[in-house]
Parts: sequence; C-alpha cells; structure tokens
Amino acid sequence: MLMDENIIKTLPDAVANQIAAGEVIQRPASVVKELVENAIDAGATDVQIVIKDAGKTLIQVVDNGCGMSAIDARMAFERHATSKIRHADDLFTLHTMGFRGEALPSIVAVSEVEMRTQRPGDSVGTCIIIKGSEFQSQEPCVCTSGTNIMVKHLFFNFVARRRFLKKDSVEYSHILHEFERLALVNTDVAFTLIHNDALEYQLPRQTLKQRIGALFGRNVENNIIPIETAVSVGKITGYVGLPQGARRRNACQYFFVNGRNMRHPYFHKAVMTCYQDLISADVQPNYFISFEVPADRVDVNVHPQKHEIKFEDEQLMWQVLTAAVKESLGKYNVAPAIDFDATDVPDIPPLNPNAAAPDRAVNDSLDPNYNPFATSVPDTPVSSRSNGNYTGGGHYTERGSALNRDWEKLYRRFNEGGIPMEDMPTTAKQTTMELDATSAGDASNRVYKRVMHFDNRYILCENSEGLLIVDARRAHISILFDRYINDMGQGSMPSQQLLFEEEAEIDCATAPMASEMQPELERLGFRVQKKDATHWIVTAAPAALNGVGAAESLVSIIRQIVESGGVESAGVDIHRRLALAMARTAAIEARQPLSEEEMERLLSELFRLPAPGYTPDGLVVMYTLPKASVDAFFGR
Repeated sequence: MLMDENIIKTLPDAVANQIAAGEVIQRPASVVKELVENAIDAGATDVQIVIKDAGKTLIQVVDNGCGMSAIDARMAFERHATSKIRHADDLFTLHTMGFRGEALPSIVAVSEVEMRTQRPGDSVGTCIIIKGSEFQSQEPCVCTSGTNIMVKHLFFNFVARRRFLKKDSVEYSHILHEFERLALVNTDVAFTLIHNDALEYQLPRQTLKQRIGALFGRNVENNIIPIETAVSVGKITGYVGLPQGARRRNACQYFFVNGRNMRHPYFHKAVMTCYQDLISADVQPNYFISFEVPADRVDVNVHPQKHEIKFEDEQLMWQVLTAAVKESLGKYNVAPAIDFDATDVPDIPPLNPNAAAPDRAVNDSLDPNYNPFATSVPDTPVSSRSNGNYTGGGHYTERGSALNRDWEKLYRRFNEGGIPMEDMPTTAKQTTMELDATSAGDASNRVYKRVMHFDNRYILCENSEGLLIVDARRAHISILFDRYINDMGQGSMPSQQLLFEEEAEIDCATAPMASEMQPELERLGFRVQKKDATHWIVTAAPAALNGVGAAESLVSIIRQIVESGGVESAGVDIHRRLALAMARTAAIEARQPLSEEEMERLLSELFRLPAPGYTPDGLVVMYTLPKASVDAFFGR
C-alpha cells in the first residue's frame, strides 16, 4: 500500500546544530579548547579563562586579539562560516587552529552565549546574545579591544547530555588537561585560569621548560633533557624524561605538530622503544615533543576534534624521532648515543655543524684519598626518609657506629679453620630469638634462631620447618598499615607540627582529586593550606614521619591514591588505600641495613598481625624453604 505522505524531511537548523554539537562539544573542556584556540588564531598574547562549577555554569574566555567587526561577529555563529579557507585545497596549507566554522555554532546550539568584541581601530564594539541557536540581540557596546565570550548553562536544552556529565572534580580535571595542552604549545601567550573565583594559574610568557615546570612542578622540570634535530622532512624539538622520572600512571606525554596537540600511538611506540632497556615495563617516561613539518605533508582534517593527524612521511619520521631520542639520552649518559647493531638509522645533520664540542665537566666531588682496599668501612648510610633505623612502633633511632674490619686478620683466621663470632660483621652474626607468647597464629609456638640479613633486603632465620625468608620492607609495610588503619578507625592519626613549613607541588592533572582527598589526608595527620591549585603549604604531618620529608610524603601518598584509581573508585575503601599509601611512604627503604635487634623486633611485630604472610595489597611477605628440599638438592 502506498503512503500519501513523504517521510524524508530536512532537519531544522536548531536540531542539526544540536546533533553536530554532540560530536564537537562533548563536555565543558571541549568548549574551553575551542574558545582558546579561537583566541590564539586571533593573535592574542594574553588569554584569561574564567570557570564556574567546572564549566557547567560559566565558561568565559577573554583575549586581547584582533577582535571582529559587527558583521563578522554575527557571521561567526553561522555554520561553516570561516575566514580560514575558500577552497578544498586550502585544507593542506593551514597554519591555524580552527578552520571549519563548526565550533561556535555547536556551542550556541547547547548553551546561552554572550559575546563582546571590538577591533583595535574601532571606537565602539558589538555585543551579541544567542540562546540555544536562537538569535536574541545585537547592539553596540563599549569594551576593550579583543573578544570576551561567555558560555552559560552548558547543555541547558540538552538534558540527556547534561545528565551524563561527571561530577565537578572530574570535569574540571578534563579542563585542566586541555589547559595544559594549550599552554604547553603556546609558550609565547600568557594564560590566566580562574575557577570559582580562585586564581588557579597565572602563567607569563616563558620558555617551554619554564612552562613545564609551572604546570607540572620542579620534579618534572628537573628530570627532562632536550632533544632537537632537523632533517629534510621536518624538525623535532622538545624534551624527554630521564628514566628516574618515569611514572606508573599519569605520565606527562605530549605530541604537537605545527602548534597543534595530537595523539599518535605510532610515534609513542617509537619513543618507548628508546626506553625499553632503561625502565621497567610498568612505568612510562615523560616527554614533550613538537614536530614542525610543511603543512602540505600532514592532514589535520581527520578527526572532528583534530586530535588525530596523518603524516605523509610517517616511517621516516619514526626513524628520525627514534634517532633523536636515543641521541639525546646518549648525550646525557643515559644510553649509548650510537647503536652499532642498528640498521636503517637516518643521517641526522647537526643544526650547527660549526659549533665546537663542549668542554668536559670536571667532577670536583671525587675523593682523592679514597682507597677501595682500606681496612675500615664508613658509617652505614641511613635513609633520609626514615631518619634512622627501625626500632618498632613506626619509630627510628640513629645508628652511627662503624663496622671496622681487619680483612687480613679475617683471611688468616679463615685459613686456620674458621672465624670467631666476635670478628664477624654485625649483620651476619647469628642469634637465637623466641617470639613473645602473645604472637598470633601458629607462629607463637615456633622458635626462630640464627637471624641474619641477606642482601640488605631479606631476613633469614631458621625454624622447625626449614629456612624462613622474610622481605623486610614488605613486613614493615604490613606492620605500619595495621597500626594506621587502627588509628584512623579511632578518629585520626597523631599529628606533629612542623618547625618549618614545607611546600608541596601537586601535579596539575591530580590537583582536583587532591583537593577531594584533603579531609582524608587530615585524618592521616597532615595539615595543609592551599597556596594555589598545585602548591600546598604543609604545616603539620603524621607523627610517624618524625617531621622528615613531610611535603615529599604528602605528594607520594596523593600520587599512589591517584595511580590506584583515585578517590572516586576507592569508595568506602579510601581509608585502607590512604593507610597503605602512608605505610609505603613511612616504611624502611629497600636495602636498608638492619641490626639484629631491629630484625628481631620486626619479626616479633609481624607475627602479631592477623595475616603476616601477605601485605594489604596481596604481595608475599615471607617464604619457607623446607629442610627436605635442601636435603634433596644435596642428594640426602
């Protein structure tokens, strides 16, 4: 049966704009990205960003760019209205951030927008108000040169999209990520970021390394080295991280091409191959790498948000990038500069072939009196964090006695038939230790004897079943965790006022989550005052730290919580995660020497725990090597 009515209709502009907005404007961070890119395209040297309620209530961007005339200001909100291209071929000669004319129409389709703009030579500007793609008014106004655009009540007419927005801390974290990318690639632009009337960032024009330090802290800035190379297909500049600065999660990894942020898994793999023998597989290096290539050799019109970019010479750029990173790592004695087994390595001409080689640095810290065959050994170093050695109860004492050894005497007595106990090193002496009768589990009726420290990592002792091997650091983590979780259950942990305040640098990406953690951190014993978004002043710290490394410990605890999924994924388990992070921070360091008394006390407290065999996160603490297995190995 034929139907009388035709069913295919052209969508109204308002509906079409809302559909298109779903692809371009996914969350408040998308609006920030588009508006700031427009400001940069307008030649702005100073950009101010004002956010309220993580962008759900207000996103305001003020710039000192070229501004617009009244007619251009009205045309800017029409779909596919652009000043960047006139023909399809223009797509391959673009040097600007925006060009399709989709951002502003998509934004006004799902929000209320007010824009004030004025060109430097005009005596008066223009003010336009649009609500949900519906034009409200346009009239002359007095304003400064540049553009001031306010986006209010995002997704007010798109209830489904607004309902799927995350909570403010998560959405603001996405805004910070976009802010980082824009600030990193536009170091010649000053940026100001204000959130809920609080000044978060005020970045002047600066070098890339200074901008990295301002955004991510001195720890990242001090652990990066420059890369720079130029070949016929383009130029690569930026910084790559030293292996010791690698992170398990939230590594700072950024690629830019011709001033535009991009994601490129192929080039990421190229960088990772340079680190494969330098870092473990569970950590990632930091890198900030910029490509400058001719505009006709890249295609930026691949992804709606222009994050994915295709290179005409991808394989060659892979080789150039790999060689540049390896060369930089080799130059700073991190890895060999030349791999003689490598093939197809491109020839990278130096940028300044006439430059003289730098003078070798002289290491003035060498000790001319050092003798590796001296008859005495210096005092055993002690971890700065623990400020001494383990004494039980989470406290430490100083131990400064030297281990004086007469190697010739020991060698002579060894040939004569053994070494007396009094001549053996302290950590190798064997003693007999019985656990206290209050120890939990079946360990209470066992006798542990002949305790020794192996590799400054493991405690070895004999029991009725064989040889017991205990990881000292994991044992201490378990002990401290049990104590901290009990203290938190009673309200809060003991806090100690610092004699001198310390400043903690929080990563830009983790700052919103760190603010959420502040009440729980106070339960641990920290007292902090926020200087700005990424700098906290620590005035008090948990008493278990003995006032040592309070700021460093705070940053470490925050990072561990973020790497484990953040506060949101922790849920009711947040107290356990905080206690575990605190225990890892305060525990003895790996390979820290321990005395017999310290080892005995560690074992005694370990076996008072309900589950001494595993750490709270499931790592093995001890292993028993049965006597029968040893006998079988020797054929007995």
